[in-house]
Amino acid sequence: MIKRRPQSRNSGAFRSLPRSVARALLPLGAAAILPALSLSASLLYAPTAAAATTVTIGTINNPDMVELKKLAPQFEKANPDIKLNWVTLEENLLRQRLTTDVTTGSGQFDVMTIGAYETPLWAKRGWLAPLTNLGAAYDVDDIVKTARESLTYQGQLYALPFYVESSMTFYRKDLFAAKGLTMPDAPTYAQIADFAAKVDDRAHGVYGICLRGKAGWGENMAYFSTLVNTNGGQWFDEKWHATLNTPEWKKALTYYVDILKKYGPPGASSNGFNENLTLMSSGKCAMWIDATVAAGLLYNKGQSQVADKIGFANAPVAVTPKGSHWLWMWSLAIPKSSKSQDAAKKFVTWATSKEYVQLVAKDEGWASAPAGTRQSTYASADYQKAAPFSKFVLQAIETANPNDATLHKVPYTGIQFVAIPEFQSFGTVVGQSIAGALAGQLTVDQALTAAQATADRAVRAGGYQK
Repeated sequence: MIKRRPQSRNSGAFRSLPRSVARALLPLGAAAILPALSLSASLLYAPTAAAATTVTIGTINNPDMVELKKLAPQFEKANPDIKLNWVTLEENLLRQRLTTDVTTGSGQFDVMTIGAYETPLWAKRGWLAPLTNLGAAYDVDDIVKTARESLTYQGQLYALPFYVESSMTFYRKDLFAAKGLTMPDAPTYAQIADFAAKVDDRAHGVYGICLRGKAGWGENMAYFSTLVNTNGGQWFDEKWHATLNTPEWKKALTYYVDILKKYGPPGASSNGFNENLTLMSSGKCAMWIDATVAAGLLYNKGQSQVADKIGFANAPVAVTPKGSHWLWMWSLAIPKSSKSQDAAKKFVTWATSKEYVQLVAKDEGWASAPAGTRQSTYASADYQKAAPFSKFVLQAIETANPNDATLHKVPYTGIQFVAIPEFQSFGTVVGQSIAGALAGQLTVDQALTAAQATADRAVRAGGYQK
């Protein structure tokens, strides 16, 4: 008969450990075994941490979006299961990348920075995810009505506004005072030309006026379309025939080329919003007609050398006030091709929330809070005190009417764009012709002849002309 060796009270415990570990611990006894057992069990049975969901954001390289990226770690800290991946691009390139992604459904982006032009068109084609069930705390009714309506298709929101803008005139109060000039609240383009001549001091690096010149439907054509509108022009007549070779367009382009050649900075045809913002904030421009969102940046002493010298007025008018100031909103949308829609929704609601407005105010000051998006911002006494332009900007946004932006009737909607899918392409090509005239590569007549052919060919191919 074989006798069994007596089993130690702890020998069963050793069986749960690797043999090499058990041998090493055996002489130490139970005091060492129990902690080792605990460690072994924790290693064997501890749950594996779930990988964070990556949300890729395609956005524009402007100061407001730079601030968003700066504050985004606070979102990631509150949502450790979400990692943000930023793709920040120049405006024209951003439009190209996002359009290619959404039309092909490749799903490279989970959040897209788009505007009032793309949102209803892309929603109609089923390319965007509707933004529903945002929650009571989000307070969707607090969003400024103009913005909410522009981002809605068939009664449903498809993007949330990050900031909303119209256009206005900025000027240097000190330079005007030195010349004995007074900027009216509602200047005319004739007055603007007169002022530019009188305050231009290029010998000392100060230019009479800065305007967008960089080619692009959202760059030079954003401004230039308002100049055409207020001169009584339009893109198309009621039968969708292009009208770019009309006296109204020629008057607008002649004015634009002349004033920038005489009183604008060198290389104006290369300057977009960002370039002109840099010129104005560094004291190089006496006047600048551009987006109302620039007000908060120009009044920010941390970003502007002339923060205490900036005055503002309405966008100028020529023949009619219709379409003289634009309406735009950089907004955050989620493409249906995104595989991280829930996480993306968490981010876009945070980035457009009342909470985010407060974060910007704390970080950069109330003057830099996202403009034009929320009624509660404009009701804030702190915002009103820090941003003397606040009521002025809100009025400009609320009076910009994309449904009545031209002197004569037209078959399209939009102030600085034509709300049809083809515009993104032909609007940019026309912008290249306009930039060519400004750069001296084309005469005014040559530029308008080319622009007319481009626009007419596009709508004819699109089946708009009957």
